[in-house]
Amino acid sequence: MITRREAALRLDISLEMANRHEIPARMSDSEFAEFETNPPAWLVQSRENRTGKKPVWVQLKCDVCGFTEAARPKKWWPEFTYLTCDFHNYDELPNPAGALSRREIDGIGTRFIGVVDE
Repeated sequence: MITRREAALRLDISLEMANRHEIPARMSDSEFAEFETNPPAWLVQSRENRTGKKPVWVQLKCDVCGFTEAARPKKWWPEFTYLTCDFHNYDELPNPAGALSRREIDGIGTRFIGVVDE
């Protein structure tokens, strides 16, 4: 069985779109395979309209422990130098190179801090 969120990840659509088009909360692998093999018109149109400029999902990965999480990227996210879980110590990451300064951005995914060296 896969969840609606997992189906959205596999179909590369937003969770909002999955809800709007009434993808079931849980479906079997065979039901999902059938859905993917014979996609409804709205999914075909969504894929045709995709410009590729902004990903629907990104894979976040902690540079300290390797924990991963799929998340919807936000427009305000800069290019991160590092991502770390919010419970890791500051000294677990390499120091900024040369004369670069470091800033942290909270609220990335469910538990990440984005680190930007500039």
